[in-house]
Order: sequence, then structure tokens, then C-alpha cells
Amino acid sequence: MSIVGPQLASAASDLVSTPAFRIGSEAHKQAFCGMLLETFNPYKPAVIDWPELAPDALARLTGLPIWTIAVETEDKASAHIAAMARVTADPLLRQALELMAFEESRHRKVLDALIMRYGIKIDPQPYRPDARTLWNFMSTGYGECLDSFFAFVLFELAKRSGFFPEELVETFEPVIQEEARHIVFFVNWAAYAQANTPWLKRLAFAAKRLAHLALNGIARIGVVPEGGDNFAVHGKESVGVDFELAAFMDLCLSENTRRMALLDPRLKRPMIMPRLIKTARLFMR
Repeated sequence: MSIVGPQLASAASDLVSTPAFRIGSEAHKQAFCGMLLETFNPYKPAVIDWPELAPDALARLTGLPIWTIAVETEDKASAHIAAMARVTADPLLRQALELMAFEESRHRKVLDALIMRYGIKIDPQPYRPDARTLWNFMSTGYGECLDSFFAFVLFELAKRSGFFPEELVETFEPVIQEEARHIVFFVNWAAYAQANTPWLKRLAFAAKRLAHLALNGIARIGVVPEGGDNFAVHGKESVGVDFELAAFMDLCLSENTRRMALLDPRLKRPMIMPRLIKTARLFMR
């Protein structure tokens, strides 16, 4: 089964009246895995019809400093998630993780097709993950939660400003919505895993979650390096739109709400960035 476009919102609204579940329960696992599996979009990068670009649009696209970073980020994400799938015993969780790894690798194929089509120069470094499978998976998950929050608004600003032609923006729409699905899956996986961790080890698991969130957050405000794969830092000025800070923050919140509204309302959402932005807005006119 695949659900695309407006059908996502319809499917999500149908679940509003469905009974809630206990976090960590079998019903919870069925819901967050089902959300990922049942909303799969079967698009194929090889048959994407890339639009012809005017010289100025082509120059803007090829001049963006994010393409090598984007390719390296997708390589790491797909490797980390695939490794986590291989060590996951639960069949349903493993199936969902395998699909997410496939979708991340497909993002790389979309980038490869775009790079070839428009002659973009990149210099990605080959990546081999180390043996810290759980650590790498959690780092990827929390990193995507933070990056996606800003990617949603950057994508919308590029659309509004005409920085990219509408046809090119629409080509990347499935990729952006896939990232929304991934981060909702991840935060529910983390909550489910913690709830099912023996209570003597549960505090350590919670501390690990906080550590990953803190490390990714610090990296994304430029305090510590992230090996050059930090999309949030490198992409925030790429669309070249002069936007007042308060309006930018409001758009971050509204785009996040819009993307999340397309998914099962019973599931947990990434809340750190929305809460931080809402708190900051209380002190701004």
C-alpha cells in the first residue's frame, strides 16, 4: 500500500478517533511502524523528469554550497539505519528500519540524478560506519530531527521566493515529506525502546538520548565541528531570502505543524525545537 499527496492528510484525520495507546505497548509499535510502512511512496529517481532551468536558476542551483554535505549526510544515514536493522530482532521493527534505510539511500540516488542532470560538482568522502551501531543510529535520528525542522522552512522559503523553479521544488516534495515520516518514526522508536528497557538500565538509555540531543544541538549552533556534514548550519542562508527573525520563527513552527499534521496524530512528535522556538517567541514582539 502507498499513500501520497493529499491522501496522507486524509489518512491521518481518519485516525483522530482511533483509541490511543500506551507508549511502549504492542499497539504503539504497530502504529509507528505502520505509519512508515503504509505511507511508502514508490517513486523512482531514475524516471524523474528534471526540468530545464534558465541560466540564472541553474547558477543558483549549482552555486549552493550544500551538495557535498547533502550526499555525505545521506550516505551516513542509510548506513547507520541499515546497520541498526541488521541487529534488530523484532520482525516488524526490522522491516520498518529496512524501509527507512532504503528511502535514505534513495535520497542519495535523487541527489545523484540531480547532480548529473545539472552538472553540479561535488567531492564526497567515502564513509564506513564503525561498530557503534546503536550510538550511530541515535545520532542520525536526533540529527535529522533538528535538521528537518529547519529544512521544512528552507524548502518553503525557496518555494515562496522563486529561488528554484516550481517544477524543481515539486520534484523534491516527496523527499521532504519522507524526512517528516522518518523523524516521527525515530522519536517513537526511542520512546518505545526506552519503555521496554529494563528499569535498571532505563535511566542510562534516557541519558543517552539526552546526550545525543545535546551533542547534535551544540554542533548545529556551531560550537563544535560535525565533520562538515551539518546541513542546518550550511543551508540556513542558501535560499538568499531576507526574512525578519520573528517571521522566520513563526514560519518554522507553522511548517513543522503542517508537515506533522499529515501523519498519525496519536504518535509522538519531535518537540524540542518547537518548544524552544515557542519559548523564544514569548520574549519577542
